[in-house]
Amino acid sequence: MTPAGSRTPLLRLFALAALGSAAALAGAASLPAARISHLEPPSWWTGMRHSKLQLMVHGERIADTRPVIDYPSVRIEAVTQVANRNYLFIDLMIGPDARPGTFDILFKEGARTIRYPYQLQARDAGSAQRQGFGSKDAIYQIMPDRFANGDPANDNVPGMADQANRTSGTARHGGDLRGVADHLDYIAAMGFTQIWPTPLVENDMPAYSYHGYAATNHYRIDPRYGSNEDYRRLSAQARKKGIGIIQDVVLSHIGSHHWWMKDLPGPDWTTNGGTFTPTQHHRVSVQDPYGSQQDRANFTKGWFASSMPDLNQANPLVANYLIQNNIWWIEYAGLSGLRIDTYGYSDSAFLTEYTRRLMAEYPNLNLVGEEWHKSPVVVSHWQRGKVNFDGYISYLPSLMDFPLAETIRATLAATDPAPGFTDVYEMLSQDHLYPDPGNLVLFEGNHDIARTFSVVGEDLKLYKMSLAMLMTLPRIPQFYYGTEVLMTSETKIRDDASFRQDFPGGWRADAASAFTGDGLNAQQREAQAFVKKLVNWRKSHSVIHHGKTMQYGAENGTWVYFRYDGKKKVMVALNKGDKDAVLPLERFHEMLKGAKSGTDAITGATHALATALTLPARSALILEIE
Repeated sequence: MTPAGSRTPLLRLFALAALGSAAALAGAASLPAARISHLEPPSWWTGMRHSKLQLMVHGERIADTRPVIDYPSVRIEAVTQVANRNYLFIDLMIGPDARPGTFDILFKEGARTIRYPYQLQARDAGSAQRQGFGSKDAIYQIMPDRFANGDPANDNVPGMADQANRTSGTARHGGDLRGVADHLDYIAAMGFTQIWPTPLVENDMPAYSYHGYAATNHYRIDPRYGSNEDYRRLSAQARKKGIGIIQDVVLSHIGSHHWWMKDLPGPDWTTNGGTFTPTQHHRVSVQDPYGSQQDRANFTKGWFASSMPDLNQANPLVANYLIQNNIWWIEYAGLSGLRIDTYGYSDSAFLTEYTRRLMAEYPNLNLVGEEWHKSPVVVSHWQRGKVNFDGYISYLPSLMDFPLAETIRATLAATDPAPGFTDVYEMLSQDHLYPDPGNLVLFEGNHDIARTFSVVGEDLKLYKMSLAMLMTLPRIPQFYYGTEVLMTSETKIRDDASFRQDFPGGWRADAASAFTGDGLNAQQREAQAFVKKLVNWRKSHSVIHHGKTMQYGAENGTWVYFRYDGKKKVMVALNKGDKDAVLPLERFHEMLKGAKSGTDAITGATHALATALTLPARSALILEIE
């Protein structure tokens, strides 16, 4: 009971409290209502191996809301708030009994509620067991902006700064997804079974955006290429023609105009507090037993350029975002694999978890990482099954074979024929360093290096030798678009514009067309026919896909190796010398015992295998042994 004398002060306190509450309510009412600008991933699937899904929700003051879901077998396990009140991270548990369908995610704030419809889709039949690319395949790498312009109407898009200008080597040229789709028959006829396009996601950068390695939206195909649905349609069309799609992804960095950069979730979303700190590219630092922590940190946390902020994958929210994003594209677009850019620059612990998660979800998928180093010791560190001295564990199935590729290119480029193929022979002998050397991707060229035909001094014979090795060594072969018609580069040093010229015939006004053969010179037509014959020959020979290898030491400018299994043998003999070479066949008795003749895989000619075999100067011979 309150004494009578105390009532007046208490009434005053209640009145003041009421006034304060009213003022607070008035202040709250004056604040803008929470809203949603981004919610990613934009959809998901039932029946995934990993039952947890983390949603990134971005919108003004969204952290002031309380998310609610009412859908069978789907529940909110946790909600994480970060430094920026414009973000929420919602962990959903999707039970094994969850059914495909659409449900509302409610974001409650006082009397207000935001409804956001979210879709769970049914996975395609056999999705989890999809077969990734492998040794039976031949990969055709293209730069979509430079391949073919199927839809000139999307060359420029309102609101996107980088405009098309085909006369500039650093501007966009207009190639797109329709251009690729229009020429799937050409790619299939050449014998290629996989397409690796350089990155297709939005790169809304003010300049130099055509290459695709500076993402500004991880879930959107750049409109100048087409739409998300166009990409999915291309993948489906390609599959019908026996061609898979390998998506190029970037884990280590983004573009400075990424929508995140306008409103970062927190100061630790990018490395070095968001301040440009260039990497010094000390690639071996993360596996150097004597390496300093400073060098390791600089390698993985340093930026490529001020326009490419480095992502902090030690932040579990960043790490999970990237993992889910890659899974989303695999499922959404029906991919047969990923090519992972600048692989070793990412946080090592993140790479272990990233590869573990993806391979657990898709056990037969293939992922190939880019580790640009000349030593197989450095490259092999990242492959699945490698026992590393420091205990590092990887689940990455494949890597780009830079050591062997660069050795082949240097060997063929050398003007002195005396060393011959010794370096290539010795590099191949180091395959014992790899847990699975046959799953490495060997390439003759790519978008970052000089064109093969230019490297060999525009010598068609050396060019053919390069491709003969590419297609018969125990690797997954990868061609760069235009190699088949002898595209050249103006320089052998780094010059992106020179390495990334337009594919002839991809634009309606082109004077020559690789697709039809119109305007090609005799040498180009010969090269194209050679590639078509070689790639299609390999396609039907399982001994090249899965057979064993035996090589013989390089001597006098020649090199011989065999691919063999229990049913078939193929002999590959190369002569880099300026004169014909005579090979005494007794040396190869382990492989040729009982063999009387062999058939040239390219010409169909028969070669007797009695006592000696003559190799013309600067030639490659692929013999199917009878």
